[in-house]
Amino acid sequence: MAERAREPLICPSCAATYPLEERFCPECGMPLTYAGRTGVDVPVTASHERARKIKPQYTEGELVRVAVGRHQAEAELIQGVLLEEGVPSMLKRSRGFDVPDMLAAGPRDVLVPASGASTARETLMQADLLGGSERDAIVRPGRLAAWLLASVALVAIIAWIGVEILG
Repeated sequence: MAERAREPLICPSCAATYPLEERFCPECGMPLTYAGRTGVDVPVTASHERARKIKPQYTEGELVRVAVGRHQAEAELIQGVLLEEGVPSMLKRSRGFDVPDMLAAGPRDVLVPASGASTARETLMQADLLGGSERDAIVRPGRLAAWLLASVALVAIIAWIGVEILG
């Protein structure tokens, strides 16, 4: 506090400096403040600004998948919507998609701490970013094999009926 006592006072409205004896600006009547740097003047980095938005009550527990983005850009959009609600999130490439990490293609899982999972799901449902089940965004290999087998069986039946009728 003794350090601040040596700093001159300044009017936040007209930027005129005044001695320490004054408390209000004689010109405009605004309360005077210390001319030194305050915490508000310190430049904020992007990571610091992001950390200030996160609510501490949503930071506890194991990571839970709440959504799947079809590609990097969509996943980052989801992540931004969650950040505006104070829910921290992390992106992770979905299993079963083999593309180099330098490419933005391919599905991404959006993971949040367990304490923020319900808030995240509600937020994404309100923003229409959580369509149905997030499992539908990824084609499972077993499901793909079943569809392929069913298609081959259908073609075989049609071919057999065609041979029976024509032959």
